[in-house]
Amino acid sequence: QVQLVEFGGGLVQAGGSLRLSCAASGSIFRLNSMGWYRQAPGKQRELVAIITSDGSTNYAGSVQGRFTISRDSAKISVILQMNSLKPEDTAVYYCKLFQLGTDYWGQGTQVTVSS
Repeated sequence: QVQLVEFGGGLVQAGGSLRLSCAASGSIFRLNSMGWYRQAPGKQRELVAIITSDGSTNYAGSVQGRFTISRDSAKISVILQMNSLKPEDTAVYYCKLFQLGTDYWGQGTQVTVSS
């Protein structure tokens, strides 16, 4: 079994920065991808950024150039550095690990950006 625990989040003014981190534990395999998704009230969950075990990254167009995803060398934690935050970035942010055909999700952490 796999567990994901998220840290960070909170309230920040527009233009500010926040750092989210996610630690995975349990049966973690070498080949996997980790990422962040978000869900705003009344909207579907959407991809924010993902990173594979070989370091390849992919970002949503709305966060490109403002957010940076990274992971540690052991490949069991992932960080999302969010800069130049906008009110439209307000959402619950979820960490996800994908391995062996299965998605594992964290519990989510709230990010609120005030204007």
